[in-house]
This record gives sequence, C-alpha cells and structure tokens, in this order.
Amino acid sequence: MALNVLLVDDEEEFADAFSERLRLRGFTLHVANSGEKALRMIADGVAKVVILDLKMPGMDGIEVLRRIGKSHPGLQVMILSGHGSEKDEAIARNLGAFEYLRKPADIEAVLEALKRAENRLGRVE
Repeated sequence: MALNVLLVDDEEEFADAFSERLRLRGFTLHVANSGEKALRMIADGVAKVVILDLKMPGMDGIEVLRRIGKSHPGLQVMILSGHGSEKDEAIARNLGAFEYLRKPADIEAVLEALKRAENRLGRVE
C-alpha cells in the first residue's frame, strides 16, 4: 500500500512538480497550497505524513505544525523550506517535526526521510 503524503506549499509550480516526482516513486500525494487548506485535509484524514513549507502567506508552517501537534500528534511532519534558519529548525523540531530539509532538497534525502516516517508510523500504530 502506498504511503499517503500531504505536501503543503504555497508555490504551486513547485508543489505540482515535486508531488509528481513522488507519485512516480509510488507515493499517494495530496497537495494543499495554504495552511488552512492543509488543516482541513488533515482533519479529513487524507495523509499520515505531511511535508510542510514554513513560509506561506496567511498561516505559516510553524502555526500549522503547532496545530497538527495539538489535533493529530501521531502525524509525521517533515519540514521542507527554502527560507528556514537554525532557529526555525529548532522551533520546528521542538514542535514535533521529525525532519527538516532545505530547498532545493535532494530527492534521495526526501525519500530517506519518507522511509523513516513510514517506519515511525509502524511503531506508533
């Protein structure tokens, strides 16, 4: 069974291209272009793993991560951001992100992180 992944990124071209790369590798991808939409999709149970951008208009990734931690603590969240700092990484990890990658991320690093997320899910469920 394919791992269900939610990609949250306001850059639509990036989100479309990146999600297609992961689909070609056997993952089931859902895309949200805002934090608000992501939270609605998470509430609907669309994914077990979230790949989350930090810098988005409206609700930023840190706030999305904070809300996921409160409402869905079992979800595996990976940060993938082009604008993050060491401070952002520390905050994200403190809020429960299991991985923090910077754009442009090597696809192999993302695949390894998704494999770790899948293993973590196996231990949690």
